Amino acid sequence: MADARTAVLQRIRHALAASPVPPVDVARDYDDAPLDGPGDADRFAETVGEYRARVHRVPEDAVAATLAGLLRPGARVVVPADVPTAWVAGLDTRADGGQTLLKVAELDAADAVVTGCALGIAATGTIVLDAGAAQGRRVLTLVPDHHLCVVFADQIVDTVPQAFAALDAVRPLTFISGPSATSDIELDRVEGVHGPRTLDVLIVTRSRT
Repeated sequence: MADARTAVLQRIRHALAASPVPPVDVARDYDDAPLDGPGDADRFAETVGEYRARVHRVPEDAVAATLAGLLRPGARVVVPADVPTAWVAGLDTRADGGQTLLKVAELDAADAVVTGCALGIAATGTIVLDAGAAQGRRVLTLVPDHHLCVVFADQIVDTVPQAFAALDAVRPLTFISGPSATSDIELDRVEGVHGPRTLDVLIVTRSRT
């Protein structure tokens, strides 16, 4: 078998040497131009919903009330240490970050996690976290079974190339497209295998001042 494989590879190399294939210059700068305005929030809402995430369109002053309505009374909620207090007013929260890093068992005991995001991608319904403001460390959004994510409309871009143009590649990037799910060989969908089973996405219109 090894001899036959060697013979085939030699014939391929000989054929290529006689007629080399010219290199192909692939353009890598498509669709990454800066936008004149925010991305298509309506399309983002539609594509996020296709992943079985629950989508909520709310004004900025309704974030706290919406979050409270999505959680059972007395729910234990973990949040990044720098999450805006106005988002979680009235909730039973524990902050993670700085000198206080919650253990995995503490995160697992939480009912939900509330975070912001780096941006959202309308074409794919993807939310990107980069451990920036109001996002916390990666484990914070992987262990709790319910993730509530605040996405401002002006954080939405239209395409994946535009997203990569806006992101910092050296930061710890997490791409979220709906609740965590996987399918076995029989294509039975199982949710919550390696992340939150439930994803609520709040698309927020900023208040004008």
